[in-house]
Amino acid sequence: MSHDNRVFAVEAINLKKTYVSSKKEPGAWGGVKSLFSRQKSYVDAVKGVNLQIEQGELIGFLGPNGAGKTTTLKMLSGILYPTSGEAKVLGHTPSHRDHEMLKQISLVMGNKMQLWWDLPAWDGFMVLKELYEVDQTKFKNRLDQLIEALQLGDKVNTQMRKLSLGERMKCELVAALLHGPKVVFLDEPTIGLDVVSQKRIREFLKQLHKDEGCTILLTSHYMQDVQELCDRVIVIDHGSTIFEGTLDTLAAKFSDTRRLKLTLSTPIESAPKTGKLISLSEDVLVVEVTRDETANAAASLLSSLPVADLAIEETEIEEVIRQLFESGQSVR
Repeated sequence: MSHDNRVFAVEAINLKKTYVSSKKEPGAWGGVKSLFSRQKSYVDAVKGVNLQIEQGELIGFLGPNGAGKTTTLKMLSGILYPTSGEAKVLGHTPSHRDHEMLKQISLVMGNKMQLWWDLPAWDGFMVLKELYEVDQTKFKNRLDQLIEALQLGDKVNTQMRKLSLGERMKCELVAALLHGPKVVFLDEPTIGLDVVSQKRIREFLKQLHKDEGCTILLTSHYMQDVQELCDRVIVIDHGSTIFEGTLDTLAAKFSDTRRLKLTLSTPIESAPKTGKLISLSEDVLVVEVTRDETANAAASLLSSLPVADLAIEETEIEEVIRQLFESGQSVR
């Protein structure tokens, strides 16, 4: 499907998903009328997403609530049929749900469980072993490796309902990775977890990607996940791709400001007129300037203030993305 002879692990061209529902007028008469004629409404969940992900990439898939991220992942994993457009995963059309493709992919959804609530995770792992036709020796080695990496210990023999949210999510990751998938779709894998659990899962995913070279497409509302893990990001809004590139490129293109953080050797009585004042304490001054003014502003502040140290910082990526959504800008 690629037009430049490259073979992508995941590719989508103008992928769309439209939901159709029938409207009914209120009251009994509305019910009678709906028997003979129904007014249909159309909702575009995904309007035209384009993706090109090479084997071994770890991509952040970002967007506000309702942007179409989960719907896109469901189409790429074959759970949903697209209304139009094309998709390929490892050379297969996801909606055909070829057995060969299903054995090489995995989908983890942070707000949905695939393991049984009333059974220990171990029982679920045994079922998945048979479903994916995993050799017994490979299964044991793989399971031991994953349990050790995620520090699950004897938790796999405890009913899922009795585990903490973080422990349940770790078990879900084990279940999703038992068969050694080449492509992993992760939809909010750290949602609702405490900071420690989030960090452990990030470290696990980072090591997994390094060791196995699998392709990972990750959605998350936690920018820390994206900043620590992802090579590049794809941003969608209102069902369409609005940005694709690195986080640094995103910041450079959509943020025209930088912050100068000055550590002062002695306190100053009033803030300088250079730039926009962000904060001033006894020994730290932070001002915001446009990207073009950065060099001149830094030189001016260094020459006029008792500066012990100077740091030039990019705008926080969360702020850049918020501005991007609000502006409706698009870049390719």
